Amino acid sequence: MQLVQRLRDLDPKVGPILFWLDERLAAQGTTADEIVRAEYQQQAAMNVTIRNIITSMRLTTEIDWQAFFENVSLVDELLRNGSDFAEMDFATRDHYRHAIEDLSRGSTHTEIEVTERALHRAKRARTEPRNDEQSPEDRQSDPGYYLIARGRRAFEGELGFHVPWRRWLLRLYVRAAVPGYLGTIVVLTAIILALPLMHARETGLGAKYLALLAVLAAVPASDIAVALINRDVTDLLGPRTSARLELRDGVPEELRTIVAVPTLLTSKDGIKEHLEGLEVHYLANPAGDLRFALLSDWIDAPTESLQGDDELLAAAVAGMASLNKRHGPPPGGGDRFFLFHRKRVWNEREQKWMGWERKRGKLHELNQLLRGSTATTFIPVGGRPPEAIPGVRYVITLDADTRLPRDTAARLVGTMAHPLNRAKFSAEEGRVVDGYSIVQPRITPSLPTDREGSLFQQIFSGPRGIDPYASAVSDVYQDLFREGSYTGKGIYEIDSFEAALAGKAKENTLLSHDLFEGIFARVALATDIELFDEFPSHYEAAAARQHRWARGDWQLLPWIFGSGGLSKAGRSKVKISAIGRGKMLDNLRRTLSAPCMFLTLLAGWLMPQISPWMWTGFILATISIPALIPFLAGRNPRLIGIFKRSQIRGVLSDLLLGAYQ
Repeated sequence: MQLVQRLRDLDPKVGPILFWLDERLAAQGTTADEIVRAEYQQQAAMNVTIRNIITSMRLTTEIDWQAFFENVSLVDELLRNGSDFAEMDFATRDHYRHAIEDLSRGSTHTEIEVTERALHRAKRARTEPRNDEQSPEDRQSDPGYYLIARGRRAFEGELGFHVPWRRWLLRLYVRAAVPGYLGTIVVLTAIILALPLMHARETGLGAKYLALLAVLAAVPASDIAVALINRDVTDLLGPRTSARLELRDGVPEELRTIVAVPTLLTSKDGIKEHLEGLEVHYLANPAGDLRFALLSDWIDAPTESLQGDDELLAAAVAGMASLNKRHGPPPGGGDRFFLFHRKRVWNEREQKWMGWERKRGKLHELNQLLRGSTATTFIPVGGRPPEAIPGVRYVITLDADTRLPRDTAARLVGTMAHPLNRAKFSAEEGRVVDGYSIVQPRITPSLPTDREGSLFQQIFSGPRGIDPYASAVSDVYQDLFREGSYTGKGIYEIDSFEAALAGKAKENTLLSHDLFEGIFARVALATDIELFDEFPSHYEAAAARQHRWARGDWQLLPWIFGSGGLSKAGRSKVKISAIGRGKMLDNLRRTLSAPCMFLTLLAGWLMPQISPWMWTGFILATISIPALIPFLAGRNPRLIGIFKRSQIRGVLSDLLLGAYQ
């Protein structure tokens, strides 16, 4: 078409060419005009086709395929009609569906038959009389118990499910998780440590020096072993997410929750910041029956009261009244914002007047107050006695500098409220043996602003902000042992939490209770839920925090090898699981890592006959290899972004802080 048009627009001298072209086209039974007309028709048809394709793509993207699939799925219809399946979030519903598909492929039953059998088991669990400690809302009354939880193995036997050999081997390792995991770490540590020790022995180093090097270098060697084992275990198992209710309309009244922020009243400017932070928590999580409270103490003092105490308390009371007036009552009625303030009590061990048991005491007394106790140290504020909010089931505890992102409170409550996560407390064991009393979200350092950030914060704070690689991150304790570690910020169920911790520790014996509480109350680590916390802006603050954590870890020593000095009656209540003791020991190992690196370097440099470069290289390897593991393996890009910016910095930071201590 273009050729004919251009030839006709040229000089008349090209006429013979057009004549020749017309003759050739005539011999083929067509003309130039017909070819041009056919080309225009083809282009018009292509335009219409492309327009229809783009329109169809737009319509396709506008369709909610999740809703479409669930509306036409027969499995979904059965689950919605026979359980609370519709109240769960999409990830949980999808987990149920994939489990049904897997059970159907490995057996002779269809997906419909598998679903009906799971629902039948759940219905039978609801109607059968129970003689144990489980409630009518027991997890066995949910079909997910047989699809993705502890009841799956028996359900597979009923279906005649064929377990693939690889999964069978993996289950065998998980079944012997404690000896298998800890044993492989010990063996690998010994192998790593043997290499430099054999080299030192060949140089003629004496047995005493070898023993000293072995003791000092064992902890740095274990860093490599733990990193390698954790990398392989998490890669094999993948992140284990918790089932969750969606709570589309926010937190309902029967799941009433209070967001509690323990703090100190130090100045009027500080009180203003605390009140603003509490208001931000509410504005980010306004839906449902959520209450917000400051749990405050005065600063420690040599006397029961100090000048200015009353003015600080009055400022806090006025600010809380302003918040209630500005934002109004919650759906369940009453106040939305609360101030619970405690009086000072004499601490004989510290020889000062202070809030009883500091942060742990605040939360414990709040739990007692919410359950109607009047024997707390909370004092009347604003002319009103401490108010016991009725019907509170959960407490979300945050630090003063923790940020609660939008709708995170509802996700935490939804996780706690799911039937598979409801805590089962055993009076015989003295702890939660199934389900969870605590849900611990992932804690990420927040992004500092140019005005607030420091060079130290930018170097050592690690990965922060939005994680572009995945929403759920692997953790060996959650993935392998089905329980994580508590770090003091998260949500807990009041009744099971208090039952699990009753009589477990004496007063003034533990500085940090988080890990200790998590061992007895059982923790679910929800890495797909994220809270943001400020990283210390200066080295001194970071060193002080590390020192406080290390001191708290070493205070757990009496519980690792005993019962914490409790009486004979109290010792019968303290039954710490093997993995609980393993967590305590691992914390102690990490506190020794940096000092042992430093001492190993000194020993390697000062001992006669051995090359200092050998032990320098060994310590550098213990720092760099854990950071390089994701790159060397090359199989899990999800972890690369996490390690890429932070691991080497974090280890160097620990080394510096350890030397500082």
